Parts: sequence; structure tokens; C-alpha cells
Amino acid sequence: MILQSLYDYYQILLKDAELGIAPPGYSATKVNFIINLSASGEIMDLIPLVHRIFDGKKEKEVSGRTMIVPEQVKRSVNISANFLCDNATYVLGLTEKESKNPNYAKLRFETFRKYHHEILDKVTCKTAQAVLRFLDSHQPETAKNHPVLSRHLEGLLEGGNLIFSVDGYNVLDDPEIRQAWEEYYFGKDALKLQCLVTGQIEPIARLHPSIKGVRGAQATGASLVSFNLPAFESYNLKQGLNSPVSQRAASGYGVALNYLLSQQNLNRKIQIGDTTIIYWAKSQDPRYSSVFAALINAEFSQESISQGEYQRNAAVEKELSKKAEKVEQLKAFDRSELRKDLDENTQFFVLGLAPSAARLAVRFFLTEPFGVFVDRIMEHYDDLQIVKEYPTQPDYLSPYRILAECVSPKVRQREEELQTTWSLLGGSLIRCVLNGSPYPEGLLVAILNRIKRDSDEENRSVKINYVRAAYIKAHLLRKYRRQAHNPYQEALKMSLNEAYQHPAYVLGRLFALLEKAQREALGQNINATIKDRYFTSACASPATVFPLLLRLSHHHTAKAEYGGVIDRQIQDLLQLLEAKPFPQRLTLEEQGVFVLGYYHQRAAFYAKNETSTPQGVDHSTNP
Repeated sequence: MILQSLYDYYQILLKDAELGIAPPGYSATKVNFIINLSASGEIMDLIPLVHRIFDGKKEKEVSGRTMIVPEQVKRSVNISANFLCDNATYVLGLTEKESKNPNYAKLRFETFRKYHHEILDKVTCKTAQAVLRFLDSHQPETAKNHPVLSRHLEGLLEGGNLIFSVDGYNVLDDPEIRQAWEEYYFGKDALKLQCLVTGQIEPIARLHPSIKGVRGAQATGASLVSFNLPAFESYNLKQGLNSPVSQRAASGYGVALNYLLSQQNLNRKIQIGDTTIIYWAKSQDPRYSSVFAALINAEFSQESISQGEYQRNAAVEKELSKKAEKVEQLKAFDRSELRKDLDENTQFFVLGLAPSAARLAVRFFLTEPFGVFVDRIMEHYDDLQIVKEYPTQPDYLSPYRILAECVSPKVRQREEELQTTWSLLGGSLIRCVLNGSPYPEGLLVAILNRIKRDSDEENRSVKINYVRAAYIKAHLLRKYRRQAHNPYQEALKMSLNEAYQHPAYVLGRLFALLEKAQREALGQNINATIKDRYFTSACASPATVFPLLLRLSHHHTAKAEYGGVIDRQIQDLLQLLEAKPFPQRLTLEEQGVFVLGYYHQRAAFYAKNETSTPQGVDHSTNP
């Protein structure tokens, strides 16, 4: 299903002439130099290739240019040559590793030479003959002293790719050479089986293409499909024969996947922990992906997308989805307007990949009509709706902001530790958002642990804030949505529900009142409030803490200016408990309800302070 979807998208990409997508058997590769040969195979010139990019401030030149070349082989420690495009060690026998292995460059150049004779010996055009004459006459031992090569020796030794031209004519444009390559690549003598992707009887790919751009994977590329151990073989079918995919389909899905992971793709990949997320629609219209990216990253405006090697012109870029811009700027919008001019039945795909040694692990693969994904993402934001602490706080809480609340503020400054933490929960959260399922339980545990461990007095962190309360509300909503009864439904409102009598919710409200009494009596400059000292115990085991807090409250209400009003409010909440003893302990979910009760009550104090100054008002500036 994944390979089929990627191959279908490859067919769509081929129709966009601006993208320059490689046809089957070829790949888009960065080339640094062109070796210009004479008809007799002598090096006449070495032409450096550069391209210009815009880094956000100005244009600058960068070495190398992306070109369509014959598909590159997969190399690790093996000696294997590419056709008509390779590094200086293979093409010229130039290297700096002679001290460790005197035959290092010679072996690679000989492999390159034999490989080209194998493909080009029967090709009679002058360009093919010129390349073969060069390979037969070139001496790697004296290459560094060649008058043309010596001028560019430093750049050649850096490892960039080289291609050939003959009298200024690009060898890769010669139709006879391309025909010879395609016949060799698609293998007339290769084993033919029914392809799992196309259903056609075609030559089967022994090795699948390398995929680049997944964070944490090998820089040279990793495999999405590979079999290289006896344990992976079935009925003695080795390597690619174990799951027969034609060379044409393998090349196609590899090109599509590499494009989606590259900077050439306008809709950039999403990175959460070790999970790299890519997305595409079964359509040539780029607005589907643009709107999806904006919805997932609703808090953050996307950076300039003209940082890579490929740039669309300004007119095309401006054309991309005004709806997405509205989402990014957090302007109010309705769903019918978001979908206007977009077919909500268009199939949309989301793929999450993670590194696994030299391979890629599929974290998730989701496919639904585009409208379904929009509904599920908006449902995620709807579930998170809760009364704000401040009017300037965002309406839409992205997965990034939620995950940031799972770690200590100290860890947030250390990228490596942050990514490790996110790797455990990030992919699961995104998957739950996109398939509409309950959020991962581990995320609720992480949020509650941070609430218990953080202190309002340290590092300007806040134990209970807008994001944490919103997530707890959404977590409990989604967990019980598909069940017949939600025991906490009345607590999962936007704001305070004074009629709800669940003990955990009432105790959370009561704790907020007791803290308010302390602040009214002692002022704002308190070294440690009851929240700093007792909140964790009150949330987990109320019976051990609340009797003490109620005794302390008598002293606080006696000193507070509106102590009598606060005392009556405390008594009203105690009556809601129906004279039952305080619970010995609260479950994890009840602890979440406790936090919501506390947050709602504090927000109610703040709302009163915004509108009027009634008796018993909370004078604190930080709700």
C-alpha cells in the first residue's frame, strides 16, 4: 500500500515540468564538475558547477548543481561504480587515502572503467567512444599532476560528483547512451516476476533505492525495503525476490519519497522527535498539502521555503493557499471556507518514518479523504478548547507545544534530550490526532508528572498552565468519546462548572480557594505557597493534606480583607462533598480532574477581576 501510493504520486510528479523529476532508472543528484573531453578522450577542461540560492537575506553561490543522472548505486564498504556520474576516486583515481591503502583509488578506477566497457562497448556514437578512450588512456598515478586537474585538486578531493561532456556536449543527453543504460538497468536477462506494485510481469529490482532526508538515518541513505540475512528469506528467495517489486516501480517510489523528504518539496517534512512525517495528496494541486501543513503547525508561521536548491517563482508561491495563511496567522475561519475550491474526497496520505540502523522503520501510514483529515485535526483543536489565562494565548495548540510541556524547562534548552523525550511520545500523539483515537496514556502521565515536579518559583515555570489544563481536558474527552458513559463529562467544559460534585473536581476548586486565602492574607511575595508545598500530595492523596490545609485556612481567612467571603465559599465547597471523608487516594484520571477543578476555579477568579471588583476578588496578577 505504501509503495503503491508513492508510485502513484511519482506519476503525478512526472507531469510537473518545473520539478525536474527523474524518470525511471535515473535520479536527481548533485554534480560538482563537468569533465570536458575531446573526441580522442583527452581532458580539455574541468568546469565547476555552481547554483544560486536565497538564504533569507541575499543570494549566494553554492557549489554543485542538481542534475538528472543514471540512478546511483548503494555503497557502504563495497566497491561499486556509478554510470557516468561518480566521485573523483572512481572517475579519476584521485584520493588522499593512499597512505592507508596504496591500491584504494586504483581498484575503484578499474571498477569504474570495466563497468563502462560493459555498458558502452556496443555503442558506436562518438561520445561513448570518447569516454571509453579516456578511461583506457587515463593514468590515476599521475592524475594529480595533470595541468587541468591540478588547478581544481582541492575541490575534487572533497568528494563531489563528476559527469562527462565531449566537445561541450553533455554525454548524458546522447540518446544512444541513454538507450544502452536503460537496457542495462532494466535488465533484459533479469528475472521477471509479477510486480507487487504494478501487477505487470517485469524485471524485478534486486536492491531498492536509498532514501535520504530522514533525521537520524545514515547520511548516504537508508532502505525502506531490504532483505540481507537468511532469516529474512522465504523459499530461498533472496534480497528483492522476497517481495518482488519491478525496477521501474522501485525507482519510481524512491524518487517520490526522496522528493517528499527533500528541500525541493515546498511542503516541508514535519519532525517530531525521531519521527519524520511526510504527506501528499493524490492530486497535482499543491494546496492540499499546504493546508494540511498549516493545520498541523497552526501556531507557527512557516519559514521561507526558498532555502533549498529548488525555488518556484514568486507568482506560483503566492498562489499557494490563502486559506493556509489564515490558519497560520491564527485568524478565525470556518471549515466550509477552508475546504472551498478543494475536493474533500481527494485521497490524502501521511507517512511517519524513523531511523533503524541502515533501514527505515514505518511508524505509521494513514490514508483517508482529505476532508476526513481536516475534520480530525479540527476535532483535536476543539477538544483542547478551554478558558485562557490571558487573551493573548493562542487559540490552536499544536502538538509541538503540548509535547514541550512534557519535559522540564531545563531539558527544553538541550536539544538532544528534548528530541529523545519527544521520540517516545511525538509519533504516537500525531497518529492519534490524525486517526481520531484517544491520546497516548504516557502523555497524560508525563503532563501530570511535570505538574507535580515543577515549581512556580523556579525557572519561571508554571505547575498548571493553559496548555497543560487544555491537554488534560482533551485527553479525558477523547478517552471516553467512544464509550457509553464518561464519568468526568461535566468537568470537561470550557470553564468552571459550579454544579459538578465529583470529589476530585471539588477538591481541586477547594485547593484554589485555600491558596487564594493564603495570598489574600500574606500578599503576593510568599517564599513558598501551599501550592509549592502541598499540591502534589493534595492531588494524589487528599486525606493526608486537606485537614491540615483547612486548619491553616482559619488563620488566613482571619487576616484576609475579604476573609469572611472566602470562608463561606470554602464551606459551600465542603458541602458539595456531602460530608464524605476526603479520599485516601485519587486515580490518575481523577488527578487530572483535580487539576481541571483547580484551573477552572483560578480562571474564574481572574475573570471576575477582569470585569468587576466584587467581595472576595482574587488580587493576584498571575492566575
